[in-house]
Amino acid sequence: MFKPLDPILHSELRLAVMSLLLGVEEADFTYIKEQTGATAGNLSVQIDKLTTAGYVEVEKKFVGKRPCTTCRITQKGVEAFDQYVKNLKSYLKVKK
Repeated sequence: MFKPLDPILHSELRLAVMSLLLGVEEADFTYIKEQTGATAGNLSVQIDKLTTAGYVEVEKKFVGKRPCTTCRITQKGVEAFDQYVKNLKSYLKVKK
């Protein structure tokens, strides 16, 4: 009856990151940090988990002398997010 929810996406911060990335081509770390209100350390850990799962690609480079981390959602991430939303809807359709 209830479909399983992806534990990678079933975290408030990781879900917020994925939601942000769905609406843009890419986003830098600072933008994501500001939009989510997360600390740099926590956000970094959560982005690493999304990257390990193959849901997000991370590019690290320097702009001038400053480091710049850019994140993009992958096709696998889009599909996982869509499935997560679909499965979550199964919880909302429970008849009493």
